[in-house]
Amino acid sequence: MTGILSQINSPQDIKPLSLAQKRLLAAETREYIIDTVAKNGGHLAPNLGVVELTIALHSVFNSPADKIIWDVGHQCYAHKIFTGRREEFSTLRTLGGLSGFPKQSESPHDTANTGHASTSISQAVGYTIARDLSGEDYSVIAVIGDGAMTGGMVYEAFNHAGVRKSPLIVVLNDNEKSIDDNVGAMADYLLKARTGARYGKLKDSVQRLLQSSPRASRRVKRFKDSIKYLLVSGMFFEELGFTYLGPIDGHNIAEIITALERAKVYEEPVLLHLMTKKGKGYAPAEANPDIFHGLGPFDKANGNIAPKALSYTKVFGNYLLEQAKKNNKIVAITAAMTSGTGLMQFFNELPNQSIDVGIAEQHAVTMASAMASGGLRPVVAVYSTFFQRAYDQILHDVCLPNLPVVLALDRAGIVGEDGSTHQGVFDLSYLRSMPNLLIMAPKNGNELQSMLKTALNCSSPVAVRYPRASVINFDETAEVLPLEIGKAEVLREGHSLSIWAIGSMVEPALTAAELLAAQGIEAQVINARFVAPLDCSLLIKSAQDCGRLVTVEENVATGGFGSAVLEVLSKNNITAETLLLALPDIPIEQGKRVELLQQFGLSEEGIAQSIINRWFKEENL
Repeated sequence: MTGILSQINSPQDIKPLSLAQKRLLAAETREYIIDTVAKNGGHLAPNLGVVELTIALHSVFNSPADKIIWDVGHQCYAHKIFTGRREEFSTLRTLGGLSGFPKQSESPHDTANTGHASTSISQAVGYTIARDLSGEDYSVIAVIGDGAMTGGMVYEAFNHAGVRKSPLIVVLNDNEKSIDDNVGAMADYLLKARTGARYGKLKDSVQRLLQSSPRASRRVKRFKDSIKYLLVSGMFFEELGFTYLGPIDGHNIAEIITALERAKVYEEPVLLHLMTKKGKGYAPAEANPDIFHGLGPFDKANGNIAPKALSYTKVFGNYLLEQAKKNNKIVAITAAMTSGTGLMQFFNELPNQSIDVGIAEQHAVTMASAMASGGLRPVVAVYSTFFQRAYDQILHDVCLPNLPVVLALDRAGIVGEDGSTHQGVFDLSYLRSMPNLLIMAPKNGNELQSMLKTALNCSSPVAVRYPRASVINFDETAEVLPLEIGKAEVLREGHSLSIWAIGSMVEPALTAAELLAAQGIEAQVINARFVAPLDCSLLIKSAQDCGRLVTVEENVATGGFGSAVLEVLSKNNITAETLLLALPDIPIEQGKRVELLQQFGLSEEGIAQSIINRWFKEENL
């Protein structure tokens, strides 16, 4: 690597650069990010939009003494490059390489682990409390944007910070986007704020007048408040106790540095409003920031992305749209992930049956519960990792009153390169304890359609979880039939042992059974279909007939599908040797899905080998 970027080994190396050198550094950094993401995949558009901001932050502040908190975490690539990880950046999102998100164990410059949105201001408030109680003196900066301002937790933190009045800087990276277009009243408010730049200049003049004429201060303050409401509708942030600065050009390094230096001297909370362009500097990403938000490897020269095989996400979106066209009571709800959950075509064709609440999973679920009470059939489609944020709402507002809300958990199980914050490996465990909740997981795309048909006709809450993977053996001409509730499916007969697999692990279990058969071990294979309720009668029969029972799931071991099976055996006093194959109860870092499944023994070969090691190793088969 040559150029200025090759000389940046820490943030201290940025400070003495001239403005021209910093601009050149921005260009080189963008090129490096594009090259790396084109090879490894990753979050391209959001990171390209904050390069100048990152240079400015490290020009003004002294990380890690000063705390820079990134929200959403997928804006941190330039920060990683500038904080001693330039050479490692080529390993981004690979097995054993750098995480695609801030990670405290990776660098002292990463002051908070961030994978979910809307957390930075709460973390920043926490740091200010720690600083103030410890009698220390450092700056705390929360960089928020890319849709995170639609999350309710942000306003809880604003409410607290405004009352505390302790120095704190919130940098709002306003790129008008989350994954898809920003939605809601806050997006409309920020649009108005972008047009109110003249307020800042006039406000400064009034402030000087206040300071120079104490006797007139009360009258001038009333005038100041009047022009505030006149020039910028609401001035929401100032009413919460923040000094509002901006909006300014988020790609003008000199202007950002000046604004940050100004914000740094305030003895109260400050919100600095920057306007940036998502995908800045790479034409394909600027033109299609939603497509280039997060993606796999692509052709840098032309921005071409390799076509993807038919995914569970696509099957879900297509089937739900087909059913909603026949039934206008079906309403699709998502939380700032319309394209990611396969609902873009649904939203385009049925706008009156489509709701994007922004990054507000709690609101989505509680809203859906009332919609169900009102006679609608809401389907809430959210990634598994983000449904965790609505745990209480699922329990309190949906399951306890037993309302027919459908929860569609996309990206369940290993998601791969996004790492520990995004792995959807906890949902079976946190959902299984919910009363009245039917939980299903399909073995393929056709079964996903059957499960959705079952869910849409169910009078109680239903959760359907499916992986971030391509469907196999999909027959789009096959008739879609509802499933018998709680009924498992025998896919292969055998007497040596019985393998009970759920969802994405059914096909690997079948292949593992073939590998075992080649060694004289005949395994029965059951597609459980349902985690709640289990097919208890078939489970008990399998345990009694075979004496050996294996469970396989793409979920953590604690409290998951295997635990449910053990509970049934214990409750019915059934004695059988058992082997639970699941993911370990540890943070699962980034890597390709196939690599991680292999690493944790959930590949076809890994399943077969675990069974041999457990029962048949001594037979030397």
